Amino acid sequence: MDFPLARAIVPRLAVATRTGSTNADLRAHAADADGWPHLSTIVTRDQTAGRGRLDRTWIAPEGTALAVSVLLRHLPVDPAARGWVPLAAGLAMSGAVAAQLPEHHVTMKWPNDVLVDGRKICGILAEATADAVVVGAGVNTAMTVEQLPVPTATSFAALDVDVDEDRLLAAYLTALDDLLSALVSTGDAVGSGLHASATIRCATIGQAVRVSLPGGRNWEGSATGLDPEGRLLVSVDGEQKAISAGDVVHVRPAGN
Repeated sequence: MDFPLARAIVPRLAVATRTGSTNADLRAHAADADGWPHLSTIVTRDQTAGRGRLDRTWIAPEGTALAVSVLLRHLPVDPAARGWVPLAAGLAMSGAVAAQLPEHHVTMKWPNDVLVDGRKICGILAEATADAVVVGAGVNTAMTVEQLPVPTATSFAALDVDVDEDRLLAAYLTALDDLLSALVSTGDAVGSGLHASATIRCATIGQAVRVSLPGGRNWEGSATGLDPEGRLLVSVDGEQKAISAGDVVHVRPAGN
């Protein structure tokens, strides 16, 4: 598939038969603003050296997942607002996934996962370059139940759904562009509506969570919301703490 719907949305879309990492490939083009403008996209069904947050590996059998990376050049002036980019990507992908899974409950796990009925179907990784952000997403498409890496993962195939990859990608790119354009226009996530939309979609809010931080520190508390910079607000022993994505090793339900 040449992704005609998605290709009509972005200025440049490259389909790689096989690659190590779509994020790494796009980072290599980040300095070429003319050849690779805003919203340029690389997609593959065979990524051999994908990464998640904190340098975790992300590898899927050939043809079972869709890896897509988008180059973002039109960014908010305020660096603090740029922390919303991965959340905007997660929200955009959640909507794209939900459109093809109307019988299921699709949510976001802060800060970078898309969940279907509580199981992970997609991860998001945003990486900054000198003057741009590359945001990557890996979606489990044709992965069988036996191929799923952990019991807490899922895929379209595992849900007995034959996903339309072009429609999924087009919906994701359209929503990501719209959300980012509104964020740039208003300058903040509250004014753009991104804060409210992400809060509604985020399954982490309202959960008892354990936050593991570098250096072996752990906090247990209740996730109460998102602050204006996209940080997770956690009430720990009556004190409200704001957790940035860079601070967190993982967030999981308390007691697990």
